[in-house]
Amino acid sequence: MTTTTLRPAASADATAGATGDDGPGRPRRKEILNWIAVHSIAIAVALLFILPFVFVFLTSVMADDQAMSGDLWPDSWHWENYRTVFETDGFLDWWRNSIFYAVVGTLFTVCSAIPVAYALAKFRFRGRRTAMILVISTMMLPPQVIVIPMYLVWAQQFHLSGTLWPLIIPMAFGDAYSIFLLRQFLLTIPKEYIESAKVDGCGELRTLLKIVVPMAKPGIAAIALFQFFYCWNDYFGPQIYAAQNPASWTLSYGLESFKSAHSVNWNLTMAATLLVMAPVCIVFFFAQKAFVEGVTLTGVKG
Repeated sequence: MTTTTLRPAASADATAGATGDDGPGRPRRKEILNWIAVHSIAIAVALLFILPFVFVFLTSVMADDQAMSGDLWPDSWHWENYRTVFETDGFLDWWRNSIFYAVVGTLFTVCSAIPVAYALAKFRFRGRRTAMILVISTMMLPPQVIVIPMYLVWAQQFHLSGTLWPLIIPMAFGDAYSIFLLRQFLLTIPKEYIESAKVDGCGELRTLLKIVVPMAKPGIAAIALFQFFYCWNDYFGPQIYAAQNPASWTLSYGLESFKSAHSVNWNLTMAATLLVMAPVCIVFFFAQKAFVEGVTLTGVKG
C-alpha cells in the first residue's frame, strides 16, 4: 500500500511567498495607489482654479474692516453686501445692458453665421476657397487698427455714439471666427443626408433648416457660447462707443467705475465681481455638455 502525504495549505503559501510570487492582494493595492496618485494631481489642479473663487466669495461677505486684512475666514457673514451692490446707482442698468448686448449679439451672430458656413461647407462654386481665405484673414486683423475710422462712421454718419448699437449691428453680418468654426463642423456632416433631402424635393433653405441645423446643434451651441462669453466680457467695445453715456454701460465697463468709487471697500468690490462672473459660470455649467461636444466634433478638414 502506498501512503500519500498532503502538504498543509499554510506551508504551500509560505513556499509561494519564499519564491517571490505575488499574492492576490498585491495588484489590488497597486491599483489603489495609482488611483490616489492620479486623482491627487487632478484635485491639486482643480484647487488652483477653485481657490481664487473661494477667496473672492469669502472676502465679499466680510465686514469693511476685515476685508483684505489677512484673515481668510469671515468673523461674521455680511450678506447685505450684495444688496448694497445692487442698490448702487446704475448697477441694474449695467445688468440690463450686458444681457441685451450678449443675447441680441449672440442671436445676430448665430443667424448670420449658419447660412454663410453652410454655403462655404457644402456649396461648390468658383472662388469658394478664396472666400474662405478672406474670412480667415479678417480674424488676423486687430480691432484696434480700424477702431478710429469705424467710430467716425458710427458717430458722424449714423449718430449712434453713446449706445451699444455700433457693437451689435455688425454681428448681423457675420463673425469670422463663428463662421470658420461652424463651417468646420458642417464638413463632418455626410453629404448623403443633404442629397437625400433634395431628392425628396427640399430646397436649399428647407434642407438647411430641417436637416443641417438639427444635426449641427453641438456646433451651433459652441459658437453661441463663445459669442455670449465674448459679449459679456467685452470691455474694449463699450469703452469706445458707450463711455460718454453711463446709461449704456455694461457690467464689464461699469465694474471699473464701481471699483474706483469703492476702492477702499474691497468687500463690496469682491461682491460686485462675483455678481459679474456668476452668469457666465451658470451658463457654462448648464451648457458645458453641448459646448464640449461641439468643440470636440469640430474637425480640421479643409
